[in-house]
Amino acid sequence: MNIIDELEWRGAINQQTDAEGIHKLVEEKSIYLYCGIDPTGDSMHIGHLLPFVMMKRFQMHGHHPVILIGGATGTIGDPSGRTTERQLQTLETVQHNVEKLTKQMNKIFNSDNAPNPLIFVNNYDWTHKINIIDFLRDYGKHFGVNSMLAKDVVASRLDKGISFTEFSYQILQSLDFHHLFKELDVQMQIGGSDQWGNITAGIDFIRKKEGPEAKAFGTTIPLLLKADGTKFGKTAGGAIWLDPEKTTPYEFFQFWLNTDDLDVIKFLKLFTFLSKEEIHDLEVKVRTEPHKRWAQKVLAFEVTKFVHGEDALDQALKISDALFNGDIKSLTADEIEIGFKNMPTFHASKESKNIVDWLVDIGLEPSKRQSREDVSNGAISINGDRVNDINADITMESSIGGRFIIVRKGKKNNNLVRLTD
Repeated sequence: MNIIDELEWRGAINQQTDAEGIHKLVEEKSIYLYCGIDPTGDSMHIGHLLPFVMMKRFQMHGHHPVILIGGATGTIGDPSGRTTERQLQTLETVQHNVEKLTKQMNKIFNSDNAPNPLIFVNNYDWTHKINIIDFLRDYGKHFGVNSMLAKDVVASRLDKGISFTEFSYQILQSLDFHHLFKELDVQMQIGGSDQWGNITAGIDFIRKKEGPEAKAFGTTIPLLLKADGTKFGKTAGGAIWLDPEKTTPYEFFQFWLNTDDLDVIKFLKLFTFLSKEEIHDLEVKVRTEPHKRWAQKVLAFEVTKFVHGEDALDQALKISDALFNGDIKSLTADEIEIGFKNMPTFHASKESKNIVDWLVDIGLEPSKRQSREDVSNGAISINGDRVNDINADITMESSIGGRFIIVRKGKKNNNLVRLTD
């Protein structure tokens, strides 16, 4: 199947500058294509993921992905999707973010079985050499102000105002496309739907510099909305990051596992590399056995493995299984810290103490009377084991790794107790 046909079936294409030309281009040869990301932060989140999944699909079809990290454009700020000016970052911060994003991209793309290694470029490398006179003469002269004002990304900002700095962003991105076209034979750019104006500006610039027959193309992905109309990737708890230090693989896995039935097939098409037949089978299961949530389990499994790798996936599965089955003692202290990261947390000393007094001291029970009643009735579990003896003691032997004790009160009220000296 032609890669473009596959992308259309998956719902991953929004706009194409020349649908027929792109389809023919990828049939005729293995192409170089690029997608850029500005280092405005030190990690991508899942809202950034789709264009790079798309790039991975091209890589698997034998094409050559080029990832551009915007060491120069990141210091300027893309006005796309914003109503106000960005806070400018220092060069040191930008460089730190470049290094972190490069590491993330390497993990996703340069797997052992990747047919074509990922090429990394940083637009600071060629942009910082251009002085202001050359910029205005060699580049600015090719961009009409009227045309730039007509781009949606600029037009949407005119009422509230836009600085020359952000106004010039599309020139810099066009410069990037032209540079990659000349130096690496990059013929296509992929971006989010908000990048359409920047992409078409780049193609126009290439044709002005290289002639009207220059073959350069652009494709955008759709704005991804959930079935309830909200933007994908936005949660009550904040962004779901690709950096495991910001969002643990367990939390990442749980996010995908909680996908709504109305969204899960769409997400399987967009974010996994499963075949048509495999996704069709899962679609049938969503209709016939929705309570088993087979599709959500496969989605969480596949995307977590893609982003974080096999080892992190295994850990996420282990934590999920232990929490679901109540087998808390099978987890290490580090896994407890990950799995219970966002649960209610209490603190206790490492000294031995009667369970009734201990529950009151840490603040989980309001009084000794209530504490005795809950213990006697079997409402208290320590590390998954029910305790109903009011004379039992909590000791260091009760802890996991000498650091944590998990107390469940009732059927679902899990609490993390951190032990301190």
